[in-house]
Amino acid sequence: MDTGTHIVMGIALGGLAAADPVVASHPATMTAVFAGTIIGSQIPDIDTVLKLRSNAIYIRHHRGATHSIPAVLFWPLLITAVLGLIMPSANILHLWLWTFLAVFLHVFVDIFNSYGTQALRPISNRWIALGVINTFDPIIFGLHLVALMFWAFGTDPVWTMSILYIVVFFYYVLRFIVQGAVKHAVRNTIPGTTHIIVAPTMRFFQWRIAADTDTHHYVGRAYGRSINIYDKFQKMELPKSNELFQTALKDKNLSAFVSFSPLYRWEINEYGEIYEVRLIDLRYRSNDYYPFVAVAHLNHKLEVVNSYTGWIFSEDKLRKKLDFSHN
Repeated sequence: MDTGTHIVMGIALGGLAAADPVVASHPATMTAVFAGTIIGSQIPDIDTVLKLRSNAIYIRHHRGATHSIPAVLFWPLLITAVLGLIMPSANILHLWLWTFLAVFLHVFVDIFNSYGTQALRPISNRWIALGVINTFDPIIFGLHLVALMFWAFGTDPVWTMSILYIVVFFYYVLRFIVQGAVKHAVRNTIPGTTHIIVAPTMRFFQWRIAADTDTHHYVGRAYGRSINIYDKFQKMELPKSNELFQTALKDKNLSAFVSFSPLYRWEINEYGEIYEVRLIDLRYRSNDYYPFVAVAHLNHKLEVVNSYTGWIFSEDKLRKKLDFSHN
């Protein structure tokens, strides 16, 4: 989820903590728990700072180690230790319990996005992405704002947040039902599909679609159960015997892209003395363009001279990133 949604979730969880008699009866513990749930709802995303180093490192590691099983156990201990030093009279056990719940909830809700997390590390490095909730879901965010507003005007926080979570639970169930209906419609529209990715958007009934058959990639959108296919690409196997392509895949930017993207196509182009290897993620088509790419430029000695991975919304910007002109 986005930062704003994680913040309101942390605040709401702090309100729900009043259901705990130990927390409700001890002001210092209540203050510490409230701080712990807000911090705990944010701290797994501390790996966002990796973007300052490079997109490749960010793509490979964001929502990785910081969202793993050891991290979910470590973050509450760290937060509890720090808040315990600041507020030594707080009940440490209950502070840890509610902080742990905040951290766990952060990682858990991220699983439902199309980006996903490596929440099972170190057991498995597989990305878990259920793809039913957009990174920013205006309905979930709005429901939290309404609940917090009621709380601010004096309603009981326990009842208010309990009702909120019940409503959100059924909203998630509804999203799974809608996603299932969309996948069924895709199978009816594209016979012989072997792989379907249905990704949510901010609009409830609109979904991005990327699908594979044995022979083609398909990209489109769903509007309810109506499927619109925008692009169809012939499926080409990765050229495993092509030295140029295999050299490019060893580049840090392309290898990071491949480790993250489950459905992409590839191109090899030649511009003068430069070869270009481009990988194009098919999940994020926007305005007739595929903005999430990985590109490597190699010279005739098959040396990578520059490369890039990330979000680019025009060819001009990509050329500037690569410091290269095709002219």
